[in-house]
Amino acid sequence: MNTTQGGWSTLPSESERAAHNRKVLVGLVAGGVLFALVVAVCVGLVARDLGRDVVGKPKAVQNASQVPVADQLPLAPPGVTGNGAVRVGDPGAKVVVRVVADLQCPACQMFEKANAKVLEDAVNSGSVLVEYNVISFLDRASTTQYSSRAGNASYCVAESDPARYQSWLASMFDQQPAEGGDGLPDERLIEIARDAGYADPAVAQCITERKYDPFLRAKTKENLAGGIKSTPSVFVNGQQVTDPQQLFGAEGLTPALAAAR
Repeated sequence: MNTTQGGWSTLPSESERAAHNRKVLVGLVAGGVLFALVVAVCVGLVARDLGRDVVGKPKAVQNASQVPVADQLPLAPPGVTGNGAVRVGDPGAKVVVRVVADLQCPACQMFEKANAKVLEDAVNSGSVLVEYNVISFLDRASTTQYSSRAGNASYCVAESDPARYQSWLASMFDQQPAEGGDGLPDERLIEIARDAGYADPAVAQCITERKYDPFLRAKTKENLAGGIKSTPSVFVNGQQVTDPQQLFGAEGLTPALAAAR
């Protein structure tokens, strides 16, 4: 059962959480469990890690000079929104979709599988602008801070070329590591970026040096403090999508996008 601490729901232990996640995913494969249960799992995960991994310095930032001091703002990637989102698509599009996700989150992987093509087609048609708001609160779900390393990589590739970002994101979720393991090493993150068309050595350097780690952590903290309580959190023209079928079903966000046009 979930308990409440400081106004947030918490989960009992990491082992119990992992067991619960496995049961949820097995049930989904069998088709006998509601998608909403997976969302509830991530609600608990956000709450459990709020104020822990997202606060303070990262444990293993390889470039210590990037860690902000009290009177210094974190280095911001070019072109991101005020809340730290990467924008993909026509800025003049009538429909704006905001996706808040953690690259270690299993439910976010499910959302991506249901909606990757939907959002890619919508961007290519010029009808939708997508704001990918990658946050990092699941460092405790790996032994190598995979959540924040992957989140930093998100900014590295977006800085190089936002047009390839959706392809890169799909590959990242296709290769999402299991919770509780080592996570993908930096070398693999560089390979995924290169396979998605990011061959610039500056991208690899950005990944290994964790160039945007302080910025990622600052924006994660801001997003959680601003009301994000689960991942994925998805908004269409500012209205949150809560229908599990639109988040995880076969048609994905297609009905919501059609209604907003």
